[in-house]
Amino acid sequence: MARFKLIVEYDGGPFVGWQRQDNGISVQGCLENAIFNFSGERVTCFSAGRTDSGVHAVAMPAHFDLEKPMSAFRVREALNFHLKPRPVAVLSAEEVGEEFHSRFSARSRSYLYRIVNRRAPLALGAGRAWRVASPLDVDAMNDGARFLVGNHDFTTFRAAQCQAATPVKTLSALSVRRQGDEVLVETTAPSFLHHQVRSMTGSLVEVGAGRWAPEKMQAILKARDRSACGRVAPPDGLYFQRADYG
Repeated sequence: MARFKLIVEYDGGPFVGWQRQDNGISVQGCLENAIFNFSGERVTCFSAGRTDSGVHAVAMPAHFDLEKPMSAFRVREALNFHLKPRPVAVLSAEEVGEEFHSRFSARSRSYLYRIVNRRAPLALGAGRAWRVASPLDVDAMNDGARFLVGNHDFTTFRAAQCQAATPVKTLSALSVRRQGDEVLVETTAPSFLHHQVRSMTGSLVEVGAGRWAPEKMQAILKARDRSACGRVAPPDGLYFQRADYG
């Protein structure tokens, strides 16, 4: 038996999320069906992160075990053939040792949130970014973001249905930068709570729009109260960027 590590890119729009569910098509289900179509084996495909419905991935690591002898090149080619026409692409495949686990071996995960900061609607970016019409002050957003970096109780930024054992997480980095009319929020941590990145982004937009002072980010963090959080940013602009394995 061989274990294969994949790097997967996908548009989350048509899916109920990464995880296989009964109420719609998932990325995990598409990959597992594609594997069955070329190998005849029913396998479980594990990922580094479980993205929600509408959330995208630039480079999502995943792995599965296969009994049928195949090269990594053939695995990648067969997967991409059988995944059509779903918006999922296997960028790479490699054989790894059985000690590798795409989720439990990951040291950190990074996400990018794309905001298009303009009044005009999105013609090309619809479903792939959040349009915010009011001007955003990126410097103020960065000032607010600094209060969230470090080890904290992130209850304020945690979804009610979050199943994590504890709301305490260590945010390694959180930064905001402007690139033309895009405002990009980038964050890294060993792991995240359900909706944490979208919740932090929505609150930072309140700061950037001038409705909140940057210092309010510290106050709402310390409140440990979900009702203190700003608007939760929509899933459209969120991208799983990478996982690092050290």
